[in-house]
Amino acid sequence: FVINNSEVISTIINDLPYKLTNAQLRTWNEIEKDMSGSKVMNRLIQGDVGSGKTIVAFLSMYQAALCHYQSALMAPTEVLASQHYQGFTELSERYHLNLSIVLLTGSMRAGQKKEALRQIREHDIVIGTHAVIQEKVEFDDLALVITDEQHRFGVAQRDALSKKGHTPHVLVMSATPIPRSLAMILYGDLDISIMDELPAKRLPIKNCVVNISYRPKAWDFIIKQVQAGHQAYVICPMVEESETSQGADVVSYAEQLKEALPSYISIEYLHGKMKAKEKDDIMAHFAKNETQVLVSTTVIEVGINVPNATVILIEDAQRFG
Repeated sequence: FVINNSEVISTIINDLPYKLTNAQLRTWNEIEKDMSGSKVMNRLIQGDVGSGKTIVAFLSMYQAALCHYQSALMAPTEVLASQHYQGFTELSERYHLNLSIVLLTGSMRAGQKKEALRQIREHDIVIGTHAVIQEKVEFDDLALVITDEQHRFGVAQRDALSKKGHTPHVLVMSATPIPRSLAMILYGDLDISIMDELPAKRLPIKNCVVNISYRPKAWDFIIKQVQAGHQAYVICPMVEESETSQGADVVSYAEQLKEALPSYISIEYLHGKMKAKEKDDIMAHFAKNETQVLVSTTVIEVGINVPNATVILIEDAQRFG
């Protein structure tokens, strides 16, 4: 990229309703340097949930658009892809960036999909699930590909996205903490940016470990949070009851909660054995606060942005890393 528009990006950074952390600014500078260099970028952004990887991805995609190139972002679930689409569209409108953004997911109706495929050839930013790597998807000039929650995609899927362009810049994002030494073995061809700083105004997270006798109090706490308009996750190690293995299971636990909690609190459960469409629907209900308590296995770890969820209750915590 020939970059002569750093001021435009700086203006957006300065106008954001929050101040970027030093880790975000450092990562953005590394990306900008990569994208304007003589080599193709291959970079991993590693940062905890809430460290602000998404805004950095957006700035990268805007940078590509300013240089008259296309960019694509691939997310592991339809709900997450839709969230990125909404978030990026809002940013574009708020700052009058005039970006054309298109969403492509597997569950779209035939007519919607046909229209999206047509738009992909001429839009600045394409956001989607692995639907974006299908044969029918054709880009005009794809120069930047971003994979969100990259550990959910295989090497072949990431390569397939890259092959949609002519050796595009590559950015992969992960919230899964990997020690730098191991990351260098796993991703030897990638430069690594680590976002090790959370935004300044985030409230500290309070943790407590309790035994089973405390469970009614924990449920009362969830009720109070729901009454205050918030939501909660409950994580269980198992999907269904098992004769051979002890531990809370999602299906029975959800039933238990439905009996113990007031009827106005909507409770749903989620696990990896469900069909993708069903999982996406349940996550969408939770994102819209149609469900207040979501009982799930660790399948939720690659989830969605639900700022309204203020509690996570982990049953049989000794069963998790």
